[in-house]
Amino acid sequence: MEQHTAHHVEVRDDEGDRMGMWLFIFTEILLFSGLFLVYAVYRSQYPQDFHIAGYQLNVLIGTINTVILLVSSATIAMSITAVQLGNKKLALALIGTTILLALVFLVNKYFEWGHKIHEGLYPGSPIFLSLHRGQLLFFGLYYFMTGLHALHIIIGMIFLTVVFVKVSKASVNKTDFVLLENGALYWHLVDLIWIFLFPLLYLIA
Repeated sequence: MEQHTAHHVEVRDDEGDRMGMWLFIFTEILLFSGLFLVYAVYRSQYPQDFHIAGYQLNVLIGTINTVILLVSSATIAMSITAVQLGNKKLALALIGTTILLALVFLVNKYFEWGHKIHEGLYPGSPIFLSLHRGQLLFFGLYYFMTGLHALHIIIGMIFLTVVFVKVSKASVNKTDFVLLENGALYWHLVDLIWIFLFPLLYLIA
């Protein structure tokens, strides 16, 4: 009877962890939805300026980063299956690959931002302040939204690094893998946000 009670409490805690992550995900979606709404409003007011500004972004880097995040979402999803099958070595390889891909994403973003900053196009610079209002709004939103997304990438990398360590120590295993599930769910959120950011900033004319 005591064993049954203990098992029941464990399941309830797992469900609480899952629910907590879903609530967090919901608040993040609300945050970015608000930013997307602001983007849409300003774009409708300054369509020509947004088109001119968006044309200056590097579509190739944006596309590469999109592919990177899609692949990383696949690897973290597969790591859950690997843990469920008890294949710790494969799970660690897949989680490690996800973290490495995240790092590559950030390196690409660093070079993209670095190029813009080298051109003098960054918030507060004379060139930035001389832009038409619509272009200024576009680049302001570009830096803020991609910067906020990059912060989420860094948080995700830290989260997955913790998961990696726990998998290596067998704290996360085929009977207890909620932490990995939550890490994967967070990473899918990061991917989803970029799926919206990429076309809004880089593709829509």
